[in-house]
Formats: sequence, structure tokens, C-alpha cells
Amino acid sequence: MKYTAKKLAELLNGTIEGNPDVEVSSLTKIEEGKAGSISFLANPKYTHHIYSTTASIVIVNKDFVPEKEIPITLIRVDDAYKSFAILLDVYNKNKYNKTGIEQPSYISKNAFIEEDVYIGAFAYIGNNVKIGKNVKIYPNSYIGDNVQIQSNTVILAGVKIYPDCKIGKNCIIHAGVVIGADGFGFSTGDDKNTKIYQIGNVIIEDDVEIGANTTIDRATIGSTIIRKGVKLDNLIQIAHNVEIGENTCIAGQSGIAGSTKIGKNCQIGGQVGIIGHLNIADRVKIAAQSGIGSSIEEEDAIIQGSPAFDICSYKKSYVYFRKLPDIEKRLSDIEKEISGKK
Repeated sequence: MKYTAKKLAELLNGTIEGNPDVEVSSLTKIEEGKAGSISFLANPKYTHHIYSTTASIVIVNKDFVPEKEIPITLIRVDDAYKSFAILLDVYNKNKYNKTGIEQPSYISKNAFIEEDVYIGAFAYIGNNVKIGKNVKIYPNSYIGDNVQIQSNTVILAGVKIYPDCKIGKNCIIHAGVVIGADGFGFSTGDDKNTKIYQIGNVIIEDDVEIGANTTIDRATIGSTIIRKGVKLDNLIQIAHNVEIGENTCIAGQSGIAGSTKIGKNCQIGGQVGIIGHLNIADRVKIAAQSGIGSSIEEEDAIIQGSPAFDICSYKKSYVYFRKLPDIEKRLSDIEKEISGKK
């Protein structure tokens, strides 16, 4: 889709310097700009690129003062970075703005599907499924019986949503995600492991994004819950009956064991492991590769290590840890000196 500088300025509430009729159809970094593309300048260290870029339009802050003539069209805005983010959102929505039902696909006769929905080839839509307006379900996806998906949610290729799960509005679920598989539940004894069947579901609230190949297990009884605004990276494991609070972000390869409750607005780094049945307070930050073996009751805590503890104490301890070889050598030298005197 092509946009003129005039149309973009209206969209971004900006002012034009240059040709209002110049058209663009792609977005690029300023150092990689090319004819027919739009870029932005927000970080001063990239300023020199604006004099050599071949992008047709560049978004700049209103207070930008060029050192020499710029032969391209500028759109001046209050915040160039935020304005470019708006364009990325528009571009992304246009890219995924498909409608219609591709064949072959299977849709149960009693599934309820609202308008402007897209269902890709080889998708399976089970019994009593409810799909809201403008939902996009890409090829090879499986939507089990009684699943509910609310409006404007995007389900990308190869996603599997097991029966009875509920997905909110404006969610993005990336390729390969599995929602609602059985939790890892077994009883042990008599030299065998007996499966405990998981009969609950997964509830994902509005505005959640789930990265590729992440797995979220159904509850044993009740629900595994991902609250509004949560952002999950790729390759994350969320176990049965976990609850993740609003707007929490979790980086890739992290794992959360069963029945743990994580608060609002937490930030959890990559490869963090959290054992089951814990409580993590609001706004806690956990550094990458940390191991959490006990509840964190203090809000706004920042922790690191395995087992994890206060990050300032961890850094001090690590300084001593790095000095251990030197300390050991000094102790050995002292022992030798004492032995020599005897």
C-alpha cells in the first residue's frame, strides 16, 4: 500500500517540508533508506545519515536543525520514534489484513464465526468454537472444541489451542505456540508414575502477545491465567495453574513451574527458572539465568543469581568470588611462610 507525505503527515499530526505528493510503500532504517521508503531520525548519533540517505521521506523531531540542505521530504513531529512506531503498527495491520476462508479447511457446523474473519488453509475449527470480529487464524492451526477467541486477535501458523481455552481481544499468538496441553502432573508410588488428568483450561486476557513455540499448560482444576497486557517471548514454558499478572514481560527460555503466582509489571530475564507454588510480588525484576526457589514478597525487588538474592548483594559477592583464586594463593603463600619459620 502506498502513502503520500501529505497522508502520513495527517496520520502523525506532523508538518511537511518538501514534496507533499511524494509516495512511499515501505519502511526502512535511515542508513538503509531507498527510493520509495520512509525512515526516521530520533537518535542524534545517526544524524549524519540524513545527509546521505536515499529514503524518500524521513520523520524528524520538530526541533531538528539541519546543518546543510537536505534534498528529501521531511515530516516534523513531536516525537519521531513514537511516530515511526505508529507507522509500524499501521504497516503490520495492513500486512495481516486478510479475510475469507481458504480451502481445504475444516469448520464445525456449530462453530460461531463473526464478520471479517480470516481462516487459512488446513486450519481446524472444532465444535462450539466462538470466533470474534476481525480474528485472523493462519494455516495449519488447530482450534479445539469450545474455544473462544475475541475480536482482533491474530493466531499465526501452526498454533494449537486445546479445548475449552479462552483468548481475549487484540492478542498476537505466534507460530508454533501450544495453549492448553496437559500440565506435568503425576502421582508416584509402587514403582510407577500415575498420570493425573488435567481438566482445567487456559485463560488469556486482552492485549497479550505470546512468542513462537511457547507452551502454556492447562490447569489441573480451574485455570492457568495470563492477565491483560502480558508479553511472553519465544520458547517459554508456563506450567499448570500458573497466574501471570498484568503487563508482566518474560524473556525467552524461561520456565515457571505449577501454581506459581507472578505479580503485575514484573520483568523476568531470559533462562530464568521459577519453582512451583511461589508468589512473586508486583514490579519485581529478575536478572537472566536466575533460579527462584522461594517467594519474593517485597515489591520492586531486583534479584539475581541461583539461588537468587538482592542484586546489589549479588554483585558485591561476585567481586569476592572473582578474587577467590588470588585469596587462595595468598593464603597458600602465608602457610608456606609459616611452615618455613617452624
